[in-house]
Amino acid sequence: MAFLGIDIGTSGTKVLLLSHDGQVLATAESPHELLTPKPGWTEQDPEGWWTAVKTATKAAIKAAKIKGSDVQAIGLSGQMHGSVFLNDAGKVLRPALLWNDQRTAAQCAEIEEKAGGRAALIDMVSNPALTGFTAPKILWFREHEPKKFEKCKQVLLPKDYIRYRLTEEYCSEVSDASGTLLLNVKTRSWHTDLISRLGLDAELLPPVVESQDITGELTEEAAKLLGLKAGIPVVGGAGDQAAGAVGTGVVLPGLVSSSMGTSGVIFATSSGPQTDPEGRVHTMCHAIPNTWCVFGCMLSAGGSLQWLRNTLYAKKIKKLKAGKDPGKLYPKMIEAAEKAPAGSENLFFLPYLTGERCPHPDPHAKGAFIGLTPRHGLNHMIRATIEGITFGMREQIMIFRQMGIAVDQVRAQGGGARSDFWRQLQADMYGAPVVTINVSEGAALGVAILAAVGAGAYGSVPEACQAIIKVKEKSTPAQKAVALYEKQYPKYAALYPALKNSFAALGD
Repeated sequence: MAFLGIDIGTSGTKVLLLSHDGQVLATAESPHELLTPKPGWTEQDPEGWWTAVKTATKAAIKAAKIKGSDVQAIGLSGQMHGSVFLNDAGKVLRPALLWNDQRTAAQCAEIEEKAGGRAALIDMVSNPALTGFTAPKILWFREHEPKKFEKCKQVLLPKDYIRYRLTEEYCSEVSDASGTLLLNVKTRSWHTDLISRLGLDAELLPPVVESQDITGELTEEAAKLLGLKAGIPVVGGAGDQAAGAVGTGVVLPGLVSSSMGTSGVIFATSSGPQTDPEGRVHTMCHAIPNTWCVFGCMLSAGGSLQWLRNTLYAKKIKKLKAGKDPGKLYPKMIEAAEKAPAGSENLFFLPYLTGERCPHPDPHAKGAFIGLTPRHGLNHMIRATIEGITFGMREQIMIFRQMGIAVDQVRAQGGGARSDFWRQLQADMYGAPVVTINVSEGAALGVAILAAVGAGAYGSVPEACQAIIKVKEKSTPAQKAVALYEKQYPKYAALYPALKNSFAALGD
């Protein structure tokens, strides 16, 4: 027996096969084309996702050396917030608007106004209106393409469009639906009052279920196209953040994940729908019944270190032979950072190279070194950059604690997990143990686990995660470093408010 996890990402679709005893049998990926018809606009053709699903599924089955008939259930994940508009025959009316599309600022303002203000909106749906979310995209479509909108009978999220192609069923689940700005996150159901205030028909939205619930069965046609057997169940699945949390075992209160890629995401599990009144972090339904999650995303985490690498070592990178990975320069940078003292002798770096999202939703924010003196050299600058990125992640953890959310263990992923130095730095700044785990497949693994639970292979998601996901290395906070960073953090936290107006005056 095997369970199939499908993750519809922005750059491509990833497919994973999980054995009955929790082993990853194979993975495969197939790319997507990104459309940018205007500056700030990002779109994709949903048909491209379906093509990628077919290609990657066949490749994964071949790599795993199993039969398609061995697959017992399917789980779905995908990029959140994207909008797929279908007519009454289930045909796509226009390319999907993606999570990073920026055209909807006016519609966000309209939503806040009709909700009765920002605070009222957060009380309704636990989040502020952001351009990436789904609701403003629907309003934009209605305003700018009214003839097409008149034909719209269903709005689906990316993974839910793939569900429709697999099962011919319209359905979503609570974790992904939380990112539409139209779900009452507290009750885990559509917010009919807000939908009405926006002048939308609730029939545009599919039913919502829990992530492990079965939503339909694979059709004969889809089974032939994917090389699977008809009739196998397809579970609700999850949005990419919640699915990734399941794939790292962050499914119980007290467990937190710290993912350091280009962006940096801190994700915490909560037993209740706690909300930040200021909307600095997102509160959404988790992929486990009666469980919620809080998370934030800073835009230039690993991206800041990558910028510094490309700047410092531009000549070396240029000389690298084709196919050589410039990522091999990162260990050299870590070695340099270790030579500088903790706190970088009061040199600070603000990691806002591409603006910021959490906890400062400010497109005008800029990166900056602050506190430079003749004493500071290259080692200080590299360490200050890494410390600045980690301070930015700590800001989100501090908000979690203010909200009453426990942070007992942090599971590190991405660049921040590969270095002993950076894991220890995180432990010292977060004031909590930081661990690594035995898997790194993320969202695709998470929804394969949900498929296994839905098919009855495990009694619950936490039970499945406990069986499959194991802790490897552990870094414990060092009290001397903890005390130092406790003194440094208020200095860092004061810099953005002091410079906010200056950043805006500098423009884009």
